[in-house]
Amino acid sequence: MSATVKIDQAVPQFSLPATNDRTISSSDLAGHNTVIYFYPKDSTPGCTLESQGFRDAMADFEACNAVIIGVSRDSLRSHENFRAKQCLPFDLICDGDEVLCKLFDVIRMKNMYGKQVRGIERSTFLIDRDGVLRREWRKVKVNGHVVEVLEAARTLG
Repeated sequence: MSATVKIDQAVPQFSLPATNDRTISSSDLAGHNTVIYFYPKDSTPGCTLESQGFRDAMADFEACNAVIIGVSRDSLRSHENFRAKQCLPFDLICDGDEVLCKLFDVIRMKNMYGKQVRGIERSTFLIDRDGVLRREWRKVKVNGHVVEVLEAARTLG
């Protein structure tokens, strides 16, 4: 699973630990449109706002048969705390080994307080009910992003 997924290609099989003592695999997503959003770190301002945005639009995503999954490299414990504190109605995947991060090519060198660090570039991907990647958003700015993703999800039916 070293190659990265491209638009109009099927997303390769994956299976990773998630909140609620679950393991989420690509086969679990079959039959649903899926929004996978990658974010740098639990409980940071931008990541909290983005997650709250997806939370607040959950009913709209469900209306177009879309599930939402958040992904970062944080631990399951961190994810569980973040999810509980923000009342997130969707699961968060723990990608400590960067399996999905590599598959979707979201790891970048970033400047943090004047130092170069490897981190997740805020990105979102929309996968159709057949497991095919249909849209991607990279270098995401939080404001207005959830609305844009929802509009795209509605086009998948």
